[in-house]
Amino acid sequence: MPRFESDSDARRLGDALARLRRERGLSQAEAGRRVGMTSQGWGLYESGKRPGLFRPDVQRRLTTAIDATPEDLALQASNPAKDLEESAVRGVESAGREYIHGPKPAAGTTRHLQLSNDDLAPWAASGVVLAYEPGRWPRRGQGCVIETVDGAARAWLYEQADGDVVIVRDVPDGRETRLARTDIRSLSAVTARLEG
Repeated sequence: MPRFESDSDARRLGDALARLRRERGLSQAEAGRRVGMTSQGWGLYESGKRPGLFRPDVQRRLTTAIDATPEDLALQASNPAKDLEESAVRGVESAGREYIHGPKPAAGTTRHLQLSNDDLAPWAASGVVLAYEPGRWPRRGQGCVIETVDGAARAWLYEQADGDVVIVRDVPDGRETRLARTDIRSLSAVTARLEG
């Protein structure tokens, strides 16, 4: 069977998979166990030595095991790891799954946002307080809080993202909204809904 991808493309995708896994604090053994393979098997994908990482079904299987999506893998592969301080100087930029704009929040820092409307009802109604962690990227369908460069903060349901746009939606009408990454200071996963 002819190979349509180059070895460097396979390594690039493998490196992206490794970065996504490390961001989640998983070892190769833990990630492999989640899909029923050994750490060596997982390592072959990360090193670009196992064919198949270009197949959509394989990408979905591996990224799901590490709580990511094929879109996250593509984004990670298109934005190789960069020096975070250099990124902060240039403004909003994706460094993997986080937005870097100014100083990076301390790990484990939880912030809160009280909803003042029913845009996310019945998932979360007016008066509910959402706890969110800056720097923690949401999964598809998970609540997120987006802080814009003008200082506003709003809750949405996360759908997907690419290099230029983040797609989110409201719950009642399911309407999708496309937000330019240049307008976003931070995007954070909702970790809890606190009802009064």
